[in-house]
Amino acid sequence: MSCIDFTQPLLPDAPRLRCQFGVPRQVLRADAPTQVRAVLDAVYAAARQGSWCVGYVRYEAAAAFDAALQTHAADGPLAWFAVYDHAEPWAADAPPPGATGDAPSVDWQAGMARQDFDAAIARIQQAIGNGELYQVNYTAPLQGTLQGHAADLFAALHRAQPQGYAACIDAGPEQVLSVSPELFFDWQEGLDSPEGEGPLLARPMKGTAPRGATPEQDAAHAAYLRTAPKERAENVMIVDLLRNDVSRVALPHSVRVPALFATQALPTVWQMTSDVVARTRPGTTLADVFAALFPCGSVTGAPKVRAMQMIRALEAGPRGVYCGAVGVVRPAGPATDRAAGPGLVQGVHPVAATFNVPIRTVVLRTQGPGSAPQAVCGIGSGITSGAEAEAEWNEWRHKRAFVERASMPFEILETLALDAGQLRHVGEHLARMAGAAQHFGFAWDAVRVQQCLQALAAQHPEGLWRVRLLLNATGQPRAEAFATQPTAVPVLLQLAGQPLAEAHSEFTRFKTTRRAHYDAFTPDAAAQPGVFDTLLYNGAGEITECTRGNIAALLPDGRWVTPPLASGLLPGVGRAVALREVRVVEAVLRVSDVPQVREWAFVNSLRGWLAARVLPSDLPVV
Repeated sequence: MSCIDFTQPLLPDAPRLRCQFGVPRQVLRADAPTQVRAVLDAVYAAARQGSWCVGYVRYEAAAAFDAALQTHAADGPLAWFAVYDHAEPWAADAPPPGATGDAPSVDWQAGMARQDFDAAIARIQQAIGNGELYQVNYTAPLQGTLQGHAADLFAALHRAQPQGYAACIDAGPEQVLSVSPELFFDWQEGLDSPEGEGPLLARPMKGTAPRGATPEQDAAHAAYLRTAPKERAENVMIVDLLRNDVSRVALPHSVRVPALFATQALPTVWQMTSDVVARTRPGTTLADVFAALFPCGSVTGAPKVRAMQMIRALEAGPRGVYCGAVGVVRPAGPATDRAAGPGLVQGVHPVAATFNVPIRTVVLRTQGPGSAPQAVCGIGSGITSGAEAEAEWNEWRHKRAFVERASMPFEILETLALDAGQLRHVGEHLARMAGAAQHFGFAWDAVRVQQCLQALAAQHPEGLWRVRLLLNATGQPRAEAFATQPTAVPVLLQLAGQPLAEAHSEFTRFKTTRRAHYDAFTPDAAAQPGVFDTLLYNGAGEITECTRGNIAALLPDGRWVTPPLASGLLPGVGRAVALREVRVVEAVLRVSDVPQVREWAFVNSLRGWLAARVLPSDLPVV
């Protein structure tokens, strides 16, 4: 089965277009460029007769509309659409059709070495400097093997990237799982005009910034994105390209840009979007819209022809559905009872077509009976004059976070102290877990979680216990208790030998069972006897936290300080209590400050405030 969950941008007050589909009445497929327009014409005709058509167009279909648009040879159908008599509702709280509730897993392997990436960026910059083009959207695939079911992976992707334009399309040996936030175009044929012209909206997404660790930092990142010359230039180049493309099917003087440099908050990044709107000429068809716009300029660069030539030269293989178009074509209303000149005619439904640009999209392929599906997910960015390889590499890392989150099962975690039957700071822990559930799209039922904790506490009325409270994606809580003893002080801490690369990851800001980035720094009991934990720092040389708790330091000026969340760390409950009691204040603490610190403390909710000592070591160069 297939399903869609689309925003309706031309009908902002309408509910989301959330539907599921059973067995199609017909499948329309194009395997050669000469067949693509015929398939789109057939889709358009079917929607005019009241059918729903769901499918995709590969990036490599570009030559069907303009032979100058170069691509690699396609690795699948250039266009594929399933035709349905009607759509079935898909409830907002229901899982995707076919989902089992099991946690899927994909071990993603990056397809590009850093030196190859840097070389490609340098080549693009040289071409820009030579005046060949202004921007190239450069991409590469992640590849992996799915352990689990396609529908469960789609559910996880949808949680990781909610809203936007999500579609799960089962095309037999190929499944497309798209949770793209980017609109390619929304076209409503002749909704309010007797002549048949209709509104067309394109919303290119260009410009990226990471989400912040605090509300203040997050707002600063959004403000930077709106004002950064590089990001604005990247966006406006594509807006100009889209204005030109849209004008090919627009009524004269109807092309406008009502929204420029808008920022959109996604779970792992801020994105910049702009709106290009027009009214299409009477008699415009779906194939005409594709011929004018495809591929979307946001995933090519400018000028489009030269950018696609460079993409063909730099990228190793076809993009496939990634950077093509995924969408739904449907009747926009009842069949009209009037004749309408070159536009709508009697007994024919007006057509609505909404397509995303399939970024944030995983394509699965099964090699044969019994084999695990192979997964591919493209990642890329727009390269303009002045773009730096390091910054672009980091942008790719931020963009791939959505698929990494969805591809590795995890639970939200809280660690509490249960002392003589009483849970310590339980309100703060539940509030933090609720915030994490909202961030990750996990179901949350506060009463259910509280009942789970109360049942555990009733079983352990005496003694000191370490409680692990876990919450899975479906909102099912479970709690475990482990006997514990007070910790001898001072505890010994060692300084990490290298920065924590994931200091600003969402899996650092929120406490979960995905702890590989912390586990890599866990002291080896055999090699480092007596070491309690490791003191971590970020790539800028700022102290952040330990692997199991926060840190506080007494400075020479008499202040107890703890690193700010903007340095990249978990907002621990014990830390929050210390701040509330004004036992500490926030201040940036650098690795170079370590020799000047008079006293240290390890802080978490379970163990409280523990006097600590940092073992002498050579300070790393950062």
